[in-house]
Amino acid sequence: MTATTARRAQVLQALGIEQWRLRRDPGAAAAAPPVAAAPPARAAGAPSAEWEHLTTEVQGCVRCALHATRTQTVFGVGDRGSDLLVVGEAPGAEEDRQGEPFVGRAGQLLNSMLRAMGTPRANVYIANLLKCRPPGNRDPAVEEVACCQPYLQRQIELLKPRLVLAVGRIAAQNLLATEQPIGKLRGAVHGYGAAGIPLVVTYHPAYLLRSPTQKRAAWTDLSFARRELARLRAAAAS
Repeated sequence: MTATTARRAQVLQALGIEQWRLRRDPGAAAAAPPVAAAPPARAAGAPSAEWEHLTTEVQGCVRCALHATRTQTVFGVGDRGSDLLVVGEAPGAEEDRQGEPFVGRAGQLLNSMLRAMGTPRANVYIANLLKCRPPGNRDPAVEEVACCQPYLQRQIELLKPRLVLAVGRIAAQNLLATEQPIGKLRGAVHGYGAAGIPLVVTYHPAYLLRSPTQKRAAWTDLSFARRELARLRAAAAS
């Protein structure tokens, strides 16, 4: 099995997509899957004091009305030295309770997607546009995003990721300041912010749970993001 075929099988399995295979000779020896090369080493990131200051600022935020209905803020989680940043929309009920983004069924699917990319959850940083849950899990209001987006911008400045993976329409449209549908944003490398940080778009795991027929399209996105991240890492190492 080639490296590409092995990775494809891993991604499809993680997304729960059944694969059709030719029967192989029972006597044939199975080839060991290739070991992925480690990404180039990165600095530890911004000083912890800067992170702690931002965390404290978010915890005490009263910029919009969402502070009155939250259980707690959901700042972000993961490796602050990672070169991959995953950005979602907003906390849901379970995230609001636990104080961590992407938990529950959608979080489990995201974890599988990240593992299939060769970047397990512990090795990436995950954050949302909003740090507080909109009541009833409704879409974020324009003014709520405007109040909260500076916090995400500061997180990105501290992280300095090589690649941003925007999951879901709302995250993608707000990060790219566009109203284009997600179908037109997928399959391309966009530039985020003044620095033009490479950004790739895919479907939100919660959407994939509701629309499993789109999982193959998500596999295409993940493969594309993995190749782009590998290219960026190789360029940084050269």
